[in-house]
Amino acid sequence: MGKILIGCYVVGMVQTNFYYLHREGSSATIVVDPADYGREIYDELTRQGLEIKAIFLTHGHFDHILGVEALKKACGAPVYACAMEKELLLDPDLNSSRDIGRSCRITADHYLIDGEMVTEAGITMKTLFTPGHTEGGCCYYITAEESGGDPILLSGDTLFEESIGRTDLPTGSMHTLAESIRNKLYVLPDNTQVYSGHGGTTTIEHEKKYNYFVRP
Repeated sequence: MGKILIGCYVVGMVQTNFYYLHREGSSATIVVDPADYGREIYDELTRQGLEIKAIFLTHGHFDHILGVEALKKACGAPVYACAMEKELLLDPDLNSSRDIGRSCRITADHYLIDGEMVTEAGITMKTLFTPGHTEGGCCYYITAEESGGDPILLSGDTLFEESIGRTDLPTGSMHTLAESIRNKLYVLPDNTQVYSGHGGTTTIEHEKKYNYFVRP
């Protein structure tokens, strides 16, 4: 079983990180948060010889979902999201897509619950329900044994490098977000590599030491 490789493109009007993961030596790929340019994403990954097997969403804000429809149409892969995010994904007012003149409604093929394990493209991830940035936001965790290296956390807009997701948009809550980070993320191994929805990569150890917004 090859090591998991992670690629990233920064796309969309607010510089969102779009991630794609596959095992070394395998073309089967999962993608996380197609923020925009779904067809272009498909064309580029296809050019690299990669085949998209699943689309995972950390939450439903417009800047993470605008590319979903075009990407799904191109590749036919199923869409996964947290069950508690269903309303926001379907409501252009709640997901703020109407505010930018691009009303977007996404229906996932699979709605996940906290702790649910999902295997796609030979990669097994654990769903971590982390509300606060939105009511139904989640992260995806890959163990060290599974990754072939350090543990991996795809944190969406829950946790950033020395920062956190905003909580002033519909369904957000600062108290809830802080509790999610402390109880779900800061308990992960210190060497967990955190791939956030915006900005650079960090680690759980670094955030516990230097994240001013949420202390352990």
